[in-house]
Amino acid sequence: MQTSFVKMHGLGNDFVVIDRRARSLAQPFSLGSDAARRIADRHRGVGCDQIILLDRAEGADLFMRIVNADGSEAGACGNATRCVAELLFRETANPAAVIRTRAGDLPTRREADGRITVDMGAPALTWEQIPLARPLDTLHLPLALGPLADPAACGMGNPHATFFARDITALPIAALGPALEHDPLFPERANIGIAEILAPDRLRLIVWERGAGRTLACGSGACAALVNAHRRGLAARRATLVLDGGEIGIAWREDDDHVLMTGPAAIAFHGTIDLAAA
Repeated sequence: MQTSFVKMHGLGNDFVVIDRRARSLAQPFSLGSDAARRIADRHRGVGCDQIILLDRAEGADLFMRIVNADGSEAGACGNATRCVAELLFRETANPAAVIRTRAGDLPTRREADGRITVDMGAPALTWEQIPLARPLDTLHLPLALGPLADPAACGMGNPHATFFARDITALPIAALGPALEHDPLFPERANIGIAEILAPDRLRLIVWERGAGRTLACGSGACAALVNAHRRGLAARRATLVLDGGEIGIAWREDDDHVLMTGPAAIAFHGTIDLAAA
């Protein structure tokens, strides 16, 4: 089954985007976890952090399903949302769109400078919303490994834990990330962020994404890092997050508690893939 795809990225966080909207109900296809892992394989497949499946949605411009490189599903993905918005803007010439995800509807708009803003909604701040395995103070989790300790947690469509440290580029996140992602505190696993406060309005961030490993950027992780840093009194409500793949703007609004993320989206190439072989 030859299927077209678009390879896209947001600050190097890359995706294989498959548009299923034009397919009739008589010719559906599903993507199993084994096939997802093969597509995401950077040596034997197309290679990506996540596979994005687009479907029709009543009351929204489309529904975006997010499949991680390990075949698991994510509730939201900020960088992928910007990429899908870019496709919609090119398709309709409309500079605004609403993208539906498992975590809810995400309004998007194109800014005058070409970047895309996504309203990621309000963060989940209570232990059961994130979720955690038991009642805990989400500002100070009893979690430590190696040089990391005392993270804050919140939900941004996905569970996130943010550690704060200095000189984070020297930290072995590839060694620490898997154990922290799967810690029993997180019944649905967690995205692990490590943030360094450069200034109240500028943070350096590296992220270990659940189901994908270390990525060059994580939009929801950047949102979570700013929320957690502000809750700790370490940052303002608006800041630039410096990620491995570039910079992204995050603002946590006071009026409605929503978090806005602004950054670029790019098309790398178009291609076809045989889903039956995958």
